[in-house]
Amino acid sequence: MPPPARAVSPAAGAGPAYTVPGYGNMRVAKGGAVYGYAPGKEDYLNRLRRIEGQVRGLQRMVEEDKYCIDILTQVSATTRALQSVALGLMEDHLSHCVTQAVAEGGDVAAAKVREASDAIARLVRS
Repeated sequence: MPPPARAVSPAAGAGPAYTVPGYGNMRVAKGGAVYGYAPGKEDYLNRLRRIEGQVRGLQRMVEEDKYCIDILTQVSATTRALQSVALGLMEDHLSHCVTQAVAEGGDVAAAKVREASDAIARLVRS
């Protein structure tokens, strides 16, 4: 669990910003959640909505008794799209959260590197 956040001066017109050791400056999202991938958030949401549509298309294909290989081809495309999102999120995490933690050093850095390493291992196994 990260240490408690401390308030910093927000940009003009923006909501409150907080600095959490190992996480850098982040905005507080609706509901109080803190995120570090904010610059690409809309892109990620658009990509995930497209993937959601692909999954609905897969359901429709099964309901309509489409040819197995056609369904498998679409499963493969959907899987690749999800992997692309995961890699983008991982890149953002490494370049922002992990980089910030390493700059701070100490236990925070070790924990962030371990967390990233575990996430990479999960992605490789999937």
